[in-house]
Amino acid sequence: MSDAAAPHPGPVRDWDLAQLRALAAAADLGTLDAAARALHVTPSAVSQRIKALEHATGAVLLRRERPVRPTAAGEALVLLARQIDALTSDASRGLGAAGLPTVRIAVNGDSLATWVLPALAALAATASVRISREDQDRSAELLRDGEVMAAITSQARSVQGCTVEPLGVMRYRPMASPGFRDRWFSSGGPRADALSAAPVVVFDADDRLQDRYLTTHGVDPHDPPRHLVPASAEFVTAVRLGYGWGMLPDLQVTDDVAAGRVVPIDEGPTQGRPTSRCSGSSGRCAPRPSTPQLRRCAPGLAARSSPGVTGPAVTCHRAPACYVRPMPRSHAAVPGRSR
Repeated sequence: MSDAAAPHPGPVRDWDLAQLRALAAAADLGTLDAAARALHVTPSAVSQRIKALEHATGAVLLRRERPVRPTAAGEALVLLARQIDALTSDASRGLGAAGLPTVRIAVNGDSLATWVLPALAALAATASVRISREDQDRSAELLRDGEVMAAITSQARSVQGCTVEPLGVMRYRPMASPGFRDRWFSSGGPRADALSAAPVVVFDADDRLQDRYLTTHGVDPHDPPRHLVPASAEFVTAVRLGYGWGMLPDLQVTDDVAAGRVVPIDEGPTQGRPTSRCSGSSGRCAPRPSTPQLRRCAPGLAARSSPGVTGPAVTCHRAPACYVRPMPRSHAAVPGRSR
């Protein structure tokens, strides 16, 4: 569409800084991919922000050519974006500090309750960490939408503009209190008729761990009664108190198992899924995160995300993977029910 065909921009009272910076980055670097790398977001997020800005102004702001170029209306907003950034930098210098960079990460609840915070401790001294709790089967969506720069996920396929790197395995076993097990599964383990009637604890509507276990035993997941407990520590407490059985991560119940407060309901063979970390850039990568802050904490992420498991168990392996947004001239990596 030519400049002449573009509608006249309408008044905008409140400018969205993320949208302005997306437009300026695209104009400066010539492609949406390059802008995404500079802003640590996905190309899709850059495109969506520019389209939203065009909708808000009622004007075509970018010529979709190679390289992309701003229209006359777009040039005015690119200048505005640069002026805002300059004023922001001046204000920071006037305050005597540039402030800490913000690192936004999507993490599932069970990882957050166990290994993630210790693994990211080194990051907290050099960056403002903002964690979004999201199920690991959906956390990559936050990365895809540009809301976070890294995600722990069970998805092995990388988000566009990012890479995925294996982190290890989170092992889950079907557990219950001793009294609950003796009441429902006292004779020969969890038979299908017992599983169809025994209450089960689930985290939220996205928690499929218990459903998968039931399905493998020929039970319709909708048959047994359900207790909904949408918090990681309280989920374990509900199982310990005998509300029902549930899939518990070994990392979280080591002491409970040792003390006999929770016991496995099944001693069958292990089944599992791989774990990975995704980082922003194309292709597979070693633990080489994109920012200095992320780079320093990468070894801890990998070390803490691969716990061992002892004893026989029917185990569901959650797959933490880390997706990180693209960074200029380097790679990024940080690990992602809402558990």
